Amino acid sequence: MTHATTADTAASRGQARRGGWRLAARCLAAVLALIGLVLAAGGIWLIALDGSWYYAPAGLGLVLVAVLLWRQEMAALQLYLLVWLATVAWAFWEVGTDWWAQVPRLVAPTVILLAMLVMLPALGRRRAPARGTAQ
Repeated sequence: MTHATTADTAASRGQARRGGWRLAARCLAAVLALIGLVLAAGGIWLIALDGSWYYAPAGLGLVLVAVLLWRQEMAALQLYLLVWLATVAWAFWEVGTDWWAQVPRLVAPTVILLAMLVMLPALGRRRAPARGTAQ
């Protein structure tokens, strides 16, 4: 009977951890893609009705964030920060400092921001190319 070495056990735990983060990032990416598609479609409809121009670009931004997050790229967090800052600016432009009016505009995007921050361990992981392979 062979026993796993400490290094083997640590490597398998690390592998499981990476797999768990990958799954979590992809689940969040799927949710963001769905939200983004709904926002973009509704936003295009609002633009056609001469309404707010916020929702279509915000929805497209979320779809792009979802693609980057699916690929586990750090750019996903950077782009989401831009979408979040644009959302904050739009919310203040639309309702000013009426804090109760800010709640429905800012709570969900801020919760998503927190979820994106939790995904940091999954982002930016690049595997080193094998020796002797073209880059």
